[in-house]
Amino acid sequence: MIRKKNHSIKFILLMLIVAINLGCDQVSKVIARKSLDSYEQITIIKDRFILTKVENTGAFLSAGSNLPEFLRISLLTILPIAVLLYGIWFLYTNRNLPRLMQVGICFLIGGGIGNIYDRIIYGSVTDFLHMDFVLFRTGIFNLADVSIMIGISLLLIYSLSKKAIVPSGQ
Repeated sequence: MIRKKNHSIKFILLMLIVAINLGCDQVSKVIARKSLDSYEQITIIKDRFILTKVENTGAFLSAGSNLPEFLRISLLTILPIAVLLYGIWFLYTNRNLPRLMQVGICFLIGGGIGNIYDRIIYGSVTDFLHMDFVLFRTGIFNLADVSIMIGISLLLIYSLSKKAIVPSGQ
């Protein structure tokens, strides 16, 4: 009984991490939608950090935006929803995952839900952040994308640290 209660509390805390990621993303997008006109550019830090609102009907860097509607909905909405549901189920059923892995998955799920929510409600994902550091220039992105990248980074760090611990020859 105590084990089940502890598992439930742990899962609730993990879903809180998901909710915080989702909330930050959605609040930032509401502000961007209300404060920025489409393609308006507001320089924040000397042409290095720029706010520019675009509505992205595709995936990362607008990939898939020109696909037929049925295929676009299948690949960019239905499939990601299935993957996100699987991620939640995976977190719930795998009780002994390392914390870094759990948090990384939560960031992925929170960011993924943020972008899927936009697709379902608005028909596109609101992107509004752009960085230009001369040698390093991003596309236009949002906080859900940041959350997803942090989640991927945490999982990569976990994976690499786990491999570093394994003695060579095994």
